[in-house]
Amino acid sequence: MHVTLWILQIILGICFMALGIMHFTIPPNLPQQMSWFYELSPFLHYFSGSAEILGSLGLILPGITKIQTRLTPLAGLGLALLMIGAAGYHIIRGEMQSLPTNIVLFAISAYIAYGRWNNHPLPDSKT
Repeated sequence: MHVTLWILQIILGICFMALGIMHFTIPPNLPQQMSWFYELSPFLHYFSGSAEILGSLGLILPGITKIQTRLTPLAGLGLALLMIGAAGYHIIRGEMQSLPTNIVLFAISAYIAYGRWNNHPLPDSKT
């Protein structure tokens, strides 16, 4: 399970880093299912982008550096909460096609948070 968690942390970290960067760059010609991106307020772009980038770093860096490894489950929890907010945003707007993505990202984030908190915590350096 330790290896599975690491694989999920890396994949989710890359995914959220890319999404976070997109909030700051707002690329043109996104697919139709992501057209909501253009209607998001600047505050929500900055908030979501920052949270996604910091969360992605929190999933990967503490385990690699073995510094403050307790941040990894907290990053997973924060990203899970962010996905609950994103799902609520899409429900309010009637964009049900976005919910499966939010649910999958929520489930993986929550699984990492639970796994790293209870079952397989990352070791901290003892320096």
